[in-house]
Amino acid sequence: MALVSERVPVLMSAAEKKRISKEAQRAGVSIGEYLRRAAAAFSPDDENEALDGLLRQVERSTAAANAAMDRTLAHVEASNRRIETMETAARRTRP
Repeated sequence: MALVSERVPVLMSAAEKKRISKEAQRAGVSIGEYLRRAAAAFSPDDENEALDGLLRQVERSTAAANAAMDRTLAHVEASNRRIETMETAARRTRP
């Protein structure tokens, strides 16, 4: 391990500190070591890739939902035309 010689103040809420402290304790390391390891493991590119994947999934889901709504609206429109035709025919046959 490299010689630790620099200080980086990090502000956080009491709840965050408590959670991090518990996680560090469970891992058997100091809070500083826990945060150093977490920082070393962090990769914004990984998160961006995950977000891009989620965005593609949302776009596919939205397209599928829009297509389903279009089919449903077309079915309702056709049904309304059939009902109108039946009502018109029924009015013609009334005495």
